[in-house]
Amino acid sequence: MNSEHMNRRVFLASASGLAAAQTAARSPTRFQIGCLTLPYGAFSFERALEGIARSGCRYMGLGTRHQQKPLLEIEASPAEAARLADQARAGGITPLMMFSTVGVEAPNSVPAHQRRIEQAAAARIPYLLTFGSTQPGQYDLWISNLRQLAPQAQKAGITLLIKPHGGNTATGRDCARILADVGSPALKICYDSGNVLDYQNADPIADIQSCYREVDAFTIKDHRNTPKDEDCGPGFGEIDHYKLLAPVAFTGRDMPLLCENIFEPLVPRPKTAEEIDALARRAREFLETVTKGILVSA
Repeated sequence: MNSEHMNRRVFLASASGLAAAQTAARSPTRFQIGCLTLPYGAFSFERALEGIARSGCRYMGLGTRHQQKPLLEIEASPAEAARLADQARAGGITPLMMFSTVGVEAPNSVPAHQRRIEQAAAARIPYLLTFGSTQPGQYDLWISNLRQLAPQAQKAGITLLIKPHGGNTATGRDCARILADVGSPALKICYDSGNVLDYQNADPIADIQSCYREVDAFTIKDHRNTPKDEDCGPGFGEIDHYKLLAPVAFTGRDMPLLCENIFEPLVPRPKTAEEIDALARRAREFLETVTKGILVSA
């Protein structure tokens, strides 16, 4: 094959790859709307799964505690993580996320996260969410630890997520800086608009513009500054979810939208699991309306 033919093949292959990438970039995002078990913390894990399924959600994430007990200890076996995930699947809901429950800067951060990666892999849960202190500091340690952990997560088929949570990850812009300094495709952002408005009193609609290309998932919560400073369920607060999700509406990828807070602001929290079920259903319906709207209107 002469050089002219070779160059033509390379050009056509490159053009084809670029066209495929451009097509994927304009393909609708497959939003995976669901709920973390966190709102059901006062009840058993089994009742949380039942309620999430009743709400019509098809996806869920493991919370951290139920009935004042840790759901999954760091020392727990990978088989125990798999058992919890299988319980969810048996109820018709797919688990997508779990928490590390250990700070990135903690003394035992690396071995503890390694254990969580093993658990997530055994459970076939694709995302492991981590964060750290709400006060900035130890930035170099963050980068060092994440550089150790990201390749291990990638090898296990797990994506590590950091989210806006004060401190080194105060905003999406701060999270994007960490991703750039770590430099691994296995580290992404789980955007939390409620934390940006709450902790930083910053506009999440402006902030997400600085990082949306690195966002792989959302923990959904809303926030109100008036008449009371309080987190709440989506659509009850001051955040415009149409504007929030529009930048990630055409990634061509799956993207979890898992509700961390579904509660009404200002009024007392529900006392029964059935009341929480109703709020989970309302949150799902709200997010379905929003995502359908931004995809149809584009």
